[in-house]
Amino acid sequence: MRKFLVWVLLLSLAAAVEATTLYRYRNAEGNVVVDYQVPVDAVGGGYEVLNDKGMVVQVVPRALSAEELKAKDAEKMREQEARAEEERLRKWDESLLLHYSTVADIEDAKHRALGALQIRMSILKSNRYSLKQEVENYQAQAADTERTGNSVDVERLRTIERLQEEIVVTERDIIQREGEVRAMESAYQADIERFKMLQDVVDLRQSMSNKGTNSR
Repeated sequence: MRKFLVWVLLLSLAAAVEATTLYRYRNAEGNVVVDYQVPVDAVGGGYEVLNDKGMVVQVVPRALSAEELKAKDAEKMREQEARAEEERLRKWDESLLLHYSTVADIEDAKHRALGALQIRMSILKSNRYSLKQEVENYQAQAADTERTGNSVDVERLRTIERLQEEIVVTERDIIQREGEVRAMESAYQADIERFKMLQDVVDLRQSMSNKGTNSR
């Protein structure tokens, strides 16, 4: 009997503690309501959990609409893009300061890299010229053969076709190399401009530091 009374007392205390939890929310009419529970249709609007003294102990935010969720996702994406851009610039600056001491260093590197590309382009253009000369020679021989009333042999025609295909491939490679040259020139120019910005910041900080030292 004693254990039973203790059990009943504990249940009563638990119920009393649970009863002290209140919820504050807005109903469908927009009025603030305080109750021991939140109706299912009001949960989406968010609510506050209150203790026995009426103080807020937890805030459950309202559910976001589809438009708000879309806007939130877009904002999150913008933040991620901003962080990625900051990281890209940081690595770029570190690389420039690690590899170069002056703008002249970048220009020297640019000339070396472009020089190597120009050599490859010169080789490709020379090959294209040689291939065209071969085609012209074979075509001249074929024309001479036809003028004598004879048929041009199949092997010669196949050779001309093969050489023309090689010319197309070579010209495609030349166009690709020209694109690489333009991209390289643009990249090195961007490096030069970025390095100058870094130098300006360093010079400005040095100037401000010197002014602070002289004013003491």
